[in-house]
Amino acid sequence: MLGLVLLLTGYSLAATGAAIADSCWNHNGSLMRLQAQGNQRWLSYERPRGVLANAGVRPGTLLFNGVKNGNWYSGTARVFSKYCPGSPLEYFVEGPVRGDQLQVTVTGTREIHDRCRPTGRFTTDTLVFTYSHQC
Repeated sequence: MLGLVLLLTGYSLAATGAAIADSCWNHNGSLMRLQAQGNQRWLSYERPRGVLANAGVRPGTLLFNGVKNGNWYSGTARVFSKYCPGSPLEYFVEGPVRGDQLQVTVTGTREIHDRCRPTGRFTTDTLVFTYSHQC
């Protein structure tokens, strides 16, 4: 069973430790690439949905970086805006890996910006990543 879980989540273990492994995940209409090394995690855009191009999002743009501890992710997420391309707003997120290891849901609170200016208002974002395939 452990081998199946490792295969499904894109991990590969080398004899001397954890190696970098890739898997592809769906998120909000975009295809994402999850890279894992040890407990470190990076989610970047593989095929961003079209509307994100105006915000400066390209293949390889980082959306999340953080760690996986047990079945829990925590780290930094980014929100992109067409009004400030290349300057994403970063905020802390955390959340669970579903029991079957095929979905990750992280949530965080961030300040709302209006044309790159802080407003003093806050919102809670939930990002859901669903396993698609080995990249």
